[in-house]
Amino acid sequence: MNKGSIVAGVLAPHPPHLVYGENPPQNEPKSECGWEGLRWAYERCRANIKALKPDVLVVHSPHWPTVVGHHFLGLPHFKGLSVDPIFPHLFRYNYDVKVDVDLSLQIRDVCAKADMHTSVVKNPDFRLDYGSIICLHLINPDWDIPVVLISSNQAAFYFSNEVGAQVAKDLGEATRQAIEISGKRAVLLASSSLSHRHFVHEPDLPEDMSFERIHHHGQYLWDMKVIDMMKKGQCRELLDIMPEFIEMASAEVKVGSLNWMLEAMGVPNYPAVVHGYGTVIGTGNAVVEWNPSLKGKN
Repeated sequence: MNKGSIVAGVLAPHPPHLVYGENPPQNEPKSECGWEGLRWAYERCRANIKALKPDVLVVHSPHWPTVVGHHFLGLPHFKGLSVDPIFPHLFRYNYDVKVDVDLSLQIRDVCAKADMHTSVVKNPDFRLDYGSIICLHLINPDWDIPVVLISSNQAAFYFSNEVGAQVAKDLGEATRQAIEISGKRAVLLASSSLSHRHFVHEPDLPEDMSFERIHHHGQYLWDMKVIDMMKKGQCRELLDIMPEFIEMASAEVKVGSLNWMLEAMGVPNYPAVVHGYGTVIGTGNAVVEWNPSLKGKN
């Protein structure tokens, strides 16, 4: 068997507004338009990812929180209705997901051998989290690539950002080892926004873009700082300042999705492709791709 590899990683934000604005048949609410900058950014990234012909998409999402260890899906198929609890009027999505159970359990086994606590979900009625469903739809609306979902351990919230970063690093290294053993070509999706202070009110028409802006300028400056580091290939330095970024901008990366992905990829030292940046109800979101095949082409 050939050695497997991570062929790309994507910072893949998951505001439900982006699916709402796209009007796919799976989503019950319908919109007029909205958030085109981010949706077009996903379209550009999507083309690159599809061209790689990956065997599997692996997602780490903040909206599958677990207190004890890391949880994995252990059944080949999940079907149901995913509803955003904050924006049920925007996102009620009928999903039908094929899981790569072999890789899911391989990652779980590597984690267990490294003395991490793990659990496997074998309840067919388990509802998949909307953070995973949203970014998977936006990166692959055809749903023709099997997936692996990994829960987000809450160590950063119970202990510190530094402890959370170590937990994400250990998980990332285990993910890489399992993918190499599997012989598969994997794309990693870090399902996360950047700055994450929300507005508490929305306009009567959610897709009215005249109301859309960043929550405050300081938050925007932090987003631009970390994106600039991504564009310069300074991921090691980015990981070093991540705890401060989290505190100063209430960044959603606190849950570890971005750390997990960068650590799994061996902390890339080449420039990322920033497909776009935009705000959603005050939060900062960027679609960013680390793709070794594009080195020197951006």
